[in-house]
Amino acid sequence: MERSGTVEKALDVLFHLHEAAEPRGVTAIARALGLPKSSVHRLLAALGQRGLVEQDVEGRYRLGFGLVALGLGMLEREPVVLAARPVLEVAAKALGETLFLTAAREGEITVLDKVEGPGILRAAPRIGERVPLHATAVGRLHLAFAPDLVALPEGPLHSFTPRTRTQRAAVLQEVALARRRGWAENREEWIPGLAVVAAPVLVDGRLVATVALAAPTVRLPSRESGRVAQRLLAAAAQIGARLKGRSERRTA
Repeated sequence: MERSGTVEKALDVLFHLHEAAEPRGVTAIARALGLPKSSVHRLLAALGQRGLVEQDVEGRYRLGFGLVALGLGMLEREPVVLAARPVLEVAAKALGETLFLTAAREGEITVLDKVEGPGILRAAPRIGERVPLHATAVGRLHLAFAPDLVALPEGPLHSFTPRTRTQRAAVLQEVALARRRGWAENREEWIPGLAVVAAPVLVDGRLVATVALAAPTVRLPSRESGRVAQRLLAAAAQIGARLKGRSERRTA
């Protein structure tokens, strides 16, 4: 039991550093997690030995590159990432913007991969970050095409920006629209200044991931959404075909 508790506390430290905007000192971490400084110091020392955290020149802690190795090792074993990466690279270059690959994991939408285009994108989710269902294009696609994998949370829906739809009826209208036209978009509903268009990756009619293009709203006006969506639908179809081909080769 003691060991399990220690593991949970170590994970709390890692997730706290992940969510922090800058490196944190021992005192700040201890205060945020409600733990004794001595315990936090021991946890950080153990995590540091494995390269999971590191210190900056001021002695504050941040996530270490050991986590990068773990993350890349996981992604290298993720079939949808392997199938999508070359397609995303071509599409990002052609469209000139950043593309994301997301999928449902344990009931939540997670960013699995990202390919940056030549256009600068200052505010965007990171690989491994969780994405809200009700305020994003990829969330609406999952609600539309994979309701067995995800569901809107109970209780009030969080308002991220003044544009966030927090009424369930309004969100479900957007989900129905996404289902009818086969793609989805959101404009500044999760991150201010960010517009996103997304398309579903389907294999035998089953949603396995989504492809999304994110850009500043000034570079992605509403009138361009349909054109971008068609390019993303083509990319998503390629990824789906590559995934199906991999599956068929494994079972042959």
